[in-house]
Amino acid sequence: MDNYLAVDIGASSGRLVHATLQDGLLHLQELHRFNNSFTERDGHDYWNVDDLFDEIIKGLQKAKQKGIHSCTLGIDTWAVDYVLLDQEGRRIHDIYAYRDARTLHAPEKLHQFISREDVYEKTGIQELNFNTLYQLFVHDREQLAQADKILMVPDYLYYRLTGIMMNETTNASTMQLLNVNAREFDEDLLSLLQLRRNQFAELTEPGQSLGAILPELVQQYDLPDCQLIVVPTHDTASAVAGVPSKREESWAYISSGTWSLLGMERQQALNTKAAMQANYTNEWGAFDTYRFLKNIMGLWMIQEVRREGDSALSFAELAQLASAETPFASLVLCNLPAFLNPDSMTLEIQRFCEETGQPIPRTPGSLARCIFDSLALSYRDALYELQRLTDETITRLHIVGGGANNELLCQLTADLLGIEVHAGPSESTAIGNIVVQLISIGALDDLQAAGSVIAQSFPTQLYQPRPVDGIEGLLDRWESLKKQTASSIQISR
Repeated sequence: MDNYLAVDIGASSGRLVHATLQDGLLHLQELHRFNNSFTERDGHDYWNVDDLFDEIIKGLQKAKQKGIHSCTLGIDTWAVDYVLLDQEGRRIHDIYAYRDARTLHAPEKLHQFISREDVYEKTGIQELNFNTLYQLFVHDREQLAQADKILMVPDYLYYRLTGIMMNETTNASTMQLLNVNAREFDEDLLSLLQLRRNQFAELTEPGQSLGAILPELVQQYDLPDCQLIVVPTHDTASAVAGVPSKREESWAYISSGTWSLLGMERQQALNTKAAMQANYTNEWGAFDTYRFLKNIMGLWMIQEVRREGDSALSFAELAQLASAETPFASLVLCNLPAFLNPDSMTLEIQRFCEETGQPIPRTPGSLARCIFDSLALSYRDALYELQRLTDETITRLHIVGGGANNELLCQLTADLLGIEVHAGPSESTAIGNIVVQLISIGALDDLQAAGSVIAQSFPTQLYQPRPVDGIEGLLDRWESLKKQTASSIQISR
C-alpha cells in the first residue's frame, strides 16, 4: 500500500495527515495535530517556525511508529510571510507575522514611487497591506541587503528537511512581486525594494520532486523514508485543488477558515482596472491555473470572540446559540481594518454597532449571529462582483475548509446568494496537498480526475436556497451601512 503524508499548517493550527488511495477512493487519517499562533515581542508579532519544524518531526515519528516506513510528503502553510537567510542558510531575523501593525500604512508610502495601477497591471495581485511587497518595503534595508536568500515559510520548511532552496509559485505569487505575464520576478519591483533576483531561489511549480529527507535527520530522529514532493504550498491553492468539482462546470468556491477566500479557478489572469478596483487577486494555482478571488475576513472573527470569552464553548455550540438569535439584528463590515488584529474583537464589534446605531451584541450567541450574518452578506457582495467581473453565471458554490461544518453559515450563504451550496470536505487543504502528490507520481491524471476521486471519497452537504423574509429591507440596510461608514471596506485602505 502506498502512503502519502500532508503537512498542513494554518494560522491557528497544524496537522499531519496520512492518506491512501484504494479502489479509486481516498482515505485520510490525522496522525498529529498541534497549535500555531504568533506571539508579541518588543512591540511586534512573530511566528515561531522552529516549533513548527519540531511538530513536523513529531508527526513523522508518529507515522513511522504506526508502520509507515516509506511515503511521499508535501507541505502547505499560509501565505505572504517570509524568511531571510544568510549564505550559510541561517535565519537573519525572526519571522514577522502578517498581522503585525508595521505595514498598516505601507501601501500609501510605497505608492509614492509606483502607482497602484502599475503594480496591479504587473502582478494581478490585490492590494493588502500585509502582502510581502509591503512587508519588505518597511523591513530594515541593512538586513535585506545581508540576505542571501528570501524564502516563504513553507519553502523554508522544505529546505530544513531537504537542504534544497526554492520559491514555490503559488505562495510566491502572493508576494506581489511576480510579473503575471513574464511569470518571473518583476525587475522594477525588485529595484524599488533594492533587492536582486539572485536573492530569491528558483521558481518551482507544484508537482516537482525534491528527493529524500536529509539522511542526518532520518538517522537522528528515526524518520520514515519520505520523498518530498512540491505541492501548492499556499494552503488556499491546495484547498482549491481539493474541491470536489467537475472542472468544466461554472462553479465558485469559498475556502472557509481563518480567512474566507471566495473566487473561481481560471486558466488566465484577469488583471483589468475593474478587477483592481474591486480588489480581486490573481494568485497562481496548481498546474498553470489562477485563483481569481477576494479575501474576506473569515472565521478569524469568531475565533477571537471565542478566545476572549467563554473558550469552553465549541464553535458548533456558538453556531447553535447563534441560530436561536434574531436574524440580522446587528451587522458589521467584516473587511474593515479595525477587525484585522484588534486588541479585543468583541469590543471592536460592539463599538462598530454602537457607532452605527445598531443593537449592541453582548452575549456569545448574539456576537456569533452578528458575525455569521455579516459574513454571509459579504459573500453575497463578493459573488455578485465575481460574476460581473468574469461575465459568467455561477451555478454552484463549493464551501470547503473548516467553515463547511458550520450549518448556519452555509445555509445563510445559500439563502442570501440564491445559489446551491455544496459544503465539504472540511479537510480540503490536506486533500489538495495529497492529490497533487498523486498527480506528480502518476496515480491520478490531472485535477479533473482528482475532483472526481474527491467527490466519490468524501460526502458533501447540499444546501438549497430558501426565501429570506424582508430581503429588500435587509439589503437596503446593508447598503446604507456601507455608505454610512466613512472607511473603505477593503482591508488595505
